[in-house]
Amino acid sequence: MPNLKDIKSRIGSVQNTKKITKAMKMVAAAKVKKAENTVKAARPFSDELLFLFRKMLATVGEFSVDNIKIDKALDNYPALLTRREIKTEGLLVITSNKGLAGAYNANIIKTALKRIKENTEKGIGTVIYPIGQKALSGFKNKAGKYEVREGYISVANEPTALGANLIAEDIAKDYVSGKIDKIDIITTHFNNMMSYNIVDWEVLPVKIDKAEVHELDPVMEFDPSAHRVLQQVVPMYITNSIYQALLEANASELASRMTAMSAASNNAEEMITTLTIDYNKARQAAITQELVEIVSGASAI
Repeated sequence: MPNLKDIKSRIGSVQNTKKITKAMKMVAAAKVKKAENTVKAARPFSDELLFLFRKMLATVGEFSVDNIKIDKALDNYPALLTRREIKTEGLLVITSNKGLAGAYNANIIKTALKRIKENTEKGIGTVIYPIGQKALSGFKNKAGKYEVREGYISVANEPTALGANLIAEDIAKDYVSGKIDKIDIITTHFNNMMSYNIVDWEVLPVKIDKAEVHELDPVMEFDPSAHRVLQQVVPMYITNSIYQALLEANASELASRMTAMSAASNNAEEMITTLTIDYNKARQAAITQELVEIVSGASAI
């Protein structure tokens, strides 16, 4: 017969867990609507910026700049737009700082590890730029042929343009110096409160096929010059790509946490119901046993 005290203790424990999961669901629900509005408001600008940037490159074509003034790596757009043989790929992997978001972080890390395996088979090295504590700890504990750079923790919870700019500058330094020959972002695309997709954004080098040149209608005039415009647009393009990826990941992670905590609360409620039934059955069995013992004792007397 189950121990009544143990069952009651389990019921209390599950009730406390339910309180925590329900509170976490409410916190995520309060934040996710704001994150959804922010990411949807930012998408039109990001899409138009990418279109204009590709159109500019199709218009300018081959370019070379002498005596260019460079204060930081992001200003060196000729080097950033130079295509070369890909020997090492830089992967910016965006996760969250906390768990309890279902399989959100695990799926992203799994996708990144699959890419690392594919690169290794092709003889291409991989440098990981982890965003979020889960990515930082996840890759350090995984075996594989890749290098993990310094992690970016704060921007995972609070995406900002300034944080994206700092990340962009670090990656640009490695690209300009030749440490990496490609920049990709592995993040999530927020669909709605219930779903997201893991996506791979190619940031550099920018690919423009010959068939696309006609579609882009490359007829543009630059004032004061193509050089001055590109030196402003290229850093904006790289920074905004990272910023948009951070916004998408933040909204997806909050939605995933809200869904996971909602499911956990429902499971806790079902477990409480089941345990309560078990408790009542055990209590009834104990009472019945006591009555049987009393009647048997009275009959014997």
